[in-house]
Amino acid sequence: MIRALLAVCPSALMAALVAALVAAPAGAADQGRGPVTNLPMPRFVSLKADEANARRGPGTDHRIDWVFRRRDMPLRVIGEYSHWRRVADRDGAGGWVHYTLLSGVRTVLVEEDLTPLRSRPEPGAQINAYAEAGVIARLVDCVPGWCQISVDGAKGWAEAASIWGEDEPAPAN
Repeated sequence: MIRALLAVCPSALMAALVAALVAAPAGAADQGRGPVTNLPMPRFVSLKADEANARRGPGTDHRIDWVFRRRDMPLRVIGEYSHWRRVADRDGAGGWVHYTLLSGVRTVLVEEDLTPLRSRPEPGAQINAYAEAGVIARLVDCVPGWCQISVDGAKGWAEAASIWGEDEPAPAN
């Protein structure tokens, strides 16, 4: 049957095979563990490089759909295939990025302007500093509803709803 398909339309068969290979790793996210790393899926990582190409498929022969240009940006890993990780930013933009451009260091993106960084994970706790929207901060720890972050020497607890990149708890440092 494959010979018959190849004889009729070799490019259609090749397209179907590539689509199956690219779609398979993304489905692994539903199983809870990555098929390559056996790490939790989905999970957060950060961008190690100043710039990284996000490709349509896992390999350098695939078209570049997006370019990430912000070191330490948090990204969600949603697929794995060999040395490639399928990632998405907070807006859902992304693609396949080579694993050497990613880091396990956890960061978050502050989404609400002037987010208070409190001394304790409580609404009435003293405010140590404020973080502007768009700031990338290092994730230190999380408890239900709150995450401790660090940015430019300031450290404090921010409400989890005001940041992006905190779905799973960060390891305590």
